[in-house]
Amino acid sequence: MSFQQGLSGLNATSQSLEVIGNNIANAGTYGAKAARAEFADLYARSLGGSNSAGIGVQVASIAQQFSQGGIASTGNLMDVAINGDGFFQLQDTSGQMLYSRNGQFKLDNEGYIVNGAGHRLLGYPVDSVGNLVTQVRSQLQLPTVGIEPKATSEVTFEMNLDSRKTAIAAVPPATTAVIDYDDPSTYNNATSVRVYDAKGQPVDVTLYFQKTATDSWNVYVTSPDSDADGNPELITQATVAFDSNGLNPSVTVGGTAQPTPSLTLNVAGSSSNDAISGIAVDLAALTQFGGNFGVTDVSQDGYAPGQLTQLTIEEDGIITARYSNSMTQTAGQIELANFRNTQGLKSMGGNVWASSYASGDPVAGVPGSATLGLLKSKSLEESNVDMTAELVNMITVQRLYQANAQTIKTQDSVLQTLVSLR
Repeated sequence: MSFQQGLSGLNATSQSLEVIGNNIANAGTYGAKAARAEFADLYARSLGGSNSAGIGVQVASIAQQFSQGGIASTGNLMDVAINGDGFFQLQDTSGQMLYSRNGQFKLDNEGYIVNGAGHRLLGYPVDSVGNLVTQVRSQLQLPTVGIEPKATSEVTFEMNLDSRKTAIAAVPPATTAVIDYDDPSTYNNATSVRVYDAKGQPVDVTLYFQKTATDSWNVYVTSPDSDADGNPELITQATVAFDSNGLNPSVTVGGTAQPTPSLTLNVAGSSSNDAISGIAVDLAALTQFGGNFGVTDVSQDGYAPGQLTQLTIEEDGIITARYSNSMTQTAGQIELANFRNTQGLKSMGGNVWASSYASGDPVAGVPGSATLGLLKSKSLEESNVDMTAELVNMITVQRLYQANAQTIKTQDSVLQTLVSLR
């Protein structure tokens, strides 16, 4: 027995206590990973042989444990947790690549997604029309301006006209039925859709349906009168005919059969809106069954201007921007990275790691692909430190420290005995 053995034991257990203390200190740190001290025995090379007692212990490595931590809901829109393998990719001001499991993100004054240290999150940007550009990874910058308006160019109706309705009869001396928009007895049903001009100014377009015969209907399309007298202004008039089953509508405008069951509208300008030309109204989904009149779906592709109101992050990393005009637009996609040997990563402090020769090169991809986990928004990954286990380990290491101190004390006693020989 020598002082070297006991001294190495004291040093090793002291480092182990430091590791345990660091684990306990970071038990409440989001994205933190527990570490453990791994020991190896020491032998003097010059001694060799099977009868060598060894000269103590050393800390071979301090290995971090990248097991999954619990996921806690926070309600914060910019908090993101990784459920599974992978790391967020970050870039500091010098351009160095860093990796983290801590998803506490926020926006800086330029619209970049950053962590608490100002490191910018990497992913796929979008082009000017909102399409993801997956060929290149870059720092994610979210839009800070609103979305521009878009003029309506297409309208689609899905509805049923009640085949049981009685045709509207002509009032003598007229030979054909006329329509009075203020008199519901002159038409069977009506419905409206809001369209938008190039400036995002809304205009309500109304369709009046007047049954004229079995399987035949007149359609009157109106918009507010350009002279602002409060009366609807007729945009176009058409006839819609169905087959004997109430399907396959055909449209005739001005005596000319249309190649598809559709209308083309030109809305006049007024004091509250600009003119809108060439709106294609798709009526292919019209039916005439023996059921109540009902509009089951209506859609149009125009919208008013809008301001950014909310961001959502999907499990595949897609970031969606929501605007005050109810429109949504893709704003980017988060990319994750993984390593063949995660324990080879070099800890840089601040809940980030850097790659090393031991870790290997990062393998990047979108969340949910290959071995990469999925994202959970409004949540954070908790530390994987097991407080109970750490406290038990601390007691064990404390006893080991005392035992190693006792070996030094015993060695001192032996030397004292030798010195006392006469």
